[in-house]
Amino acid sequence: MADKSGDERGVDRAAILLMSLGEQSASEVLKHMDPKEVQSVGTAMAQLKNVSRSQVEAVLKEFCITVQDETGLGLGSDEYLRSVLKKALGEDKADNVIDRILQGGNTKGLETLKWMDPRAVAEIIRLEHPQIIAIVLSYLDADQSAEILGLFPDRVRVDVLMRIATLNGIQPAALNELNNIMEKQFSGSNNVKSSSVGGLRAAANILNFMDSSVEGEIMDNINEVDTDLGQNIQDLMFVFDNLNDVDDRGIQTILREISSESLVLALKGAEDSLKEKIFNNMSKRAAEMLRDDLEAKGPVRLSEVEGAQKEILAVARRLADAGDIALGGTGGEEFI
Repeated sequence: MADKSGDERGVDRAAILLMSLGEQSASEVLKHMDPKEVQSVGTAMAQLKNVSRSQVEAVLKEFCITVQDETGLGLGSDEYLRSVLKKALGEDKADNVIDRILQGGNTKGLETLKWMDPRAVAEIIRLEHPQIIAIVLSYLDADQSAEILGLFPDRVRVDVLMRIATLNGIQPAALNELNNIMEKQFSGSNNVKSSSVGGLRAAANILNFMDSSVEGEIMDNINEVDTDLGQNIQDLMFVFDNLNDVDDRGIQTILREISSESLVLALKGAEDSLKEKIFNNMSKRAAEMLRDDLEAKGPVRLSEVEGAQKEILAVARRLADAGDIALGGTGGEEFI
């Protein structure tokens, strides 16, 4: 196989391992993955070609070594789970998952929503109270939540996003309301602790995935209602021009993960300072080719430019979540 980035090699190794396990065992493993992981690994499995016996043996050997090294025998199960999840998901995401697992919360209904089309989810929750919608969107991934929120009327978007930003946790009473939406059985015990979902960062993450025009309109409306809240959300947002704040090593890591076509489109709408930063982190020949491509590229629709920028930002956030790079928000605060 051709040389690839670390993440891509990891997905390829996972694909080879699953193909080696056989249908039954592979299907059991896939049951424990989330929708994006299934899609990523499934795509890699479909694209596997000319895999040699030595490659398969290398993957299996590496897997066995990893299992031996990472065994949890002799460790407290809770602490081992916390350690594994934080390494796999990053601090923020792991805390949310740990809350649900260790505090006894059953989120099967919400997890089902992650597999559904955004329009279908929006249809299910559109008539619910905005607080319930905010709770549901806080559980889902930011990109999916952004698509769902984009399907609601303007006034609902603003109301829901403000509720997400000020959501400090979910109490048992709120979980009981959620039961009615999902028609699933959640734990309604008064002993259940609040689950840490929502908050300013969740609101900022969702806005980061929305179209710029919609994002701007929502922020204008929030600022009219609560200027301080709007500023706090804005400080945590990460937009394309904020890539200027990423160090050279981080820029180089991002560049290895994106296509030249997306980069050309995205830079059509970028500041000159960011263009120069990109050029300076490429080889001289690659930078010259990129300059030529930019000059040769004719007029493009704003929606295409924004789409390419969102695509690159999604890659940057994924790398930040994995701890591979550090992102700086508009307020200068680290955004990981």
